[in-house]
Amino acid sequence: MEGAKRHFAPVVDDRTRVLILGSLPGEASLKAAQYYAHPQNGFWRLVGSVTGTDLAALPYEARLEALMAAGVGLWDVVASADRKGSLDAAIRNPEQADLHGLIAGLPELRAVAFNGGTAARIGRRILGGATGLTLIDLPSSSPAHTLPLSRKAESWAILADHLS
Repeated sequence: MEGAKRHFAPVVDDRTRVLILGSLPGEASLKAAQYYAHPQNGFWRLVGSVTGTDLAALPYEARLEALMAAGVGLWDVVASADRKGSLDAAIRNPEQADLHGLIAGLPELRAVAFNGGTAARIGRRILGGATGLTLIDLPSSSPAHTLPLSRKAESWAILADHLS
């Protein structure tokens, strides 16, 4: 897939306490029409360790239901962009997602977590003046970020503080 890519609809409801924002779905995710579909992406294992649910073992729709039941939402900071391949470094002409609009409809939201450096850089720029929210930068769940999964999990564990 080359050219313009678009984000998926947000996965949130009125129970969302932590919103995890990625940059833009990669090729495997776009092809499968599923968040974090690349088998080497550690997202489902990382967030599952936070929620205490083996999300990776569940069918996709059940993963999303379990995520929302735990108070976790998903979306991306980029609504659309030109990109060849899946790497964030290849994102060109990004259009920002309406994060303020989404956040305004989440009454229980306590924290916004950015999955990786690109999501943090763009998301913090969009949310610059947001008050009352904790903004958290996480190491990317992507296999392109070569930190061992166990080390990533240590950083991701902070999300549990905002879910209880």
